Amino acid sequence: MYKALLVDKPGDVYRCTLSELDEDNLPEGNVTVRVKWSTINYKDGLAITGKSPVVRKFPLVPGIDFAGVVEDSSHPDYKPGDRVVLNGWGVGETHSGGLAQKARVNGDWLIPMPPALTGRQAMAIGTAGYTAMLCVQALLRHGVKPADGEVLVTGASGGVGSVAIALLSQRGFRVVASTGKLDEAEYLKRLGAAEVVDRATLSAPGKPLARERWAAVVDAVGSHTLANACAATKYSGAVAACGLAQGMDFPASVAPFILRGITLYGIDSVMAPKPRRVAAWQALAAELDPAKLDAITHEITLADALSAAPDILAGKIRGRLVVNVNA
Repeated sequence: MYKALLVDKPGDVYRCTLSELDEDNLPEGNVTVRVKWSTINYKDGLAITGKSPVVRKFPLVPGIDFAGVVEDSSHPDYKPGDRVVLNGWGVGETHSGGLAQKARVNGDWLIPMPPALTGRQAMAIGTAGYTAMLCVQALLRHGVKPADGEVLVTGASGGVGSVAIALLSQRGFRVVASTGKLDEAEYLKRLGAAEVVDRATLSAPGKPLARERWAAVVDAVGSHTLANACAATKYSGAVAACGLAQGMDFPASVAPFILRGITLYGIDSVMAPKPRRVAAWQALAAELDPAKLDAITHEITLADALSAAPDILAGKIRGRLVVNVNA
């Protein structure tokens, strides 16, 4: 038997409960993992609460991330005792996921745990931090350099934003953090932000073009915030978009793209190919300051995850939530 959060929908009643399951409840897969740590991202908050149709198969264990140790494997790349990490691939949406003490998955979805990271650290990073690194790597491939000017990070106090600030400042960029929680300014500056601005300056409808300010942007918010970020991006600059906390719409014009030649990169973490995942995780293990990672991390239990989910959707959570599934 193992503990897990279980989402079910008998009739029209959507519910998520802490349950005791046996191995007959494990889905198909060629690797069984004893989960040590998981986490809660925005998508997990939606899955647990049912606020959006993230879960598309019932019953199902939510959780798009986990870190653990291989217990049984018929996959050629993994053997019992191997430490592994999983992010995305529809796990926690159409395939039972990581908010449990045990998981069974397709081994092709796993990557080896970087030796420099503990399982707890890997889940402190989680999909949010891994996505932040994908954003940073997209900007670097574009050729953005610290000398080019300021980098804007929106949704700065959330998981993606917090890690993005730490990564960019570590590389010498002057980071401007946009947040609705101005009381978190000191926290954001400790992570490496040089300046903190009120998200209200970006979240209302704006002009097609604004004064050029940003050499690059990491946006986890979408909607008017993304449109305004693009409008103020410098000539030949780049914007990496990875989230929709404000909305899925993009009320912008073509002006920044055809008059300033900016580039908008869409960042997908769910189906990213394995080589890109491995490169991102290796970079995270090498570059992310463990002290900064610890500063953004809060540990909770599986039972706590039920009450934490609405809070993460309401923007009440700072940084990252790590779930000790065995506590």
